Parts: sequence; C-alpha cells; structure tokens
Amino acid sequence: MSGHDYDSVSYWKANLRLIFGSLIVWALVSYGFAILLRPMLAGIPIGGTDLGFWFAQQGSILTFIGLIFHYAWRMNRLDEKFGVKED
Repeated sequence: MSGHDYDSVSYWKANLRLIFGSLIVWALVSYGFAILLRPMLAGIPIGGTDLGFWFAQQGSILTFIGLIFHYAWRMNRLDEKFGVKED
C-alpha cells in the first residue's frame, strides 16, 4: 500500500470515529436524556422546570448546535493534520 493510500485510510478512519462519536452523543441526549431517562431526571429542578423537560426542549437543541461547531472544529484540525486543508 502506498503512503497516499495509507493516509487516506487513516483520514477516513479518524473521520468515521468523529462521526460515530457525534452520533453517540446525539442519541444519548435526544433519546437517552430527553425520552428514556426523563422520569429519573424529573426530580432535578433547573430554570423553573425539571431537568428531563429541559433536555427535551432546550438541552437537545443546544447540544446539537454544540455538536455542529465541535464537528467543524475537529474536521478542520483533521484536514490540517492530513494535508487536505481547504484555503
């Protein structure tokens, strides 16, 4: 395998690892905290409501926005590391 092929394989492995990590966080927040764990989080007050409701309404959205920025930042660093940075 040539050096270029090895770099592209490593790049895509790192890219897929980042994507799967983001999907795990997304699933944990949207399905885990907002739906499945909502009864357990119902007793924790935050901002005038319970934590389960907060995750279902606002926490999920804020987490998704955070994931977007985190993914973009990490992909830029990954592109620089593998020499495929856009100008």
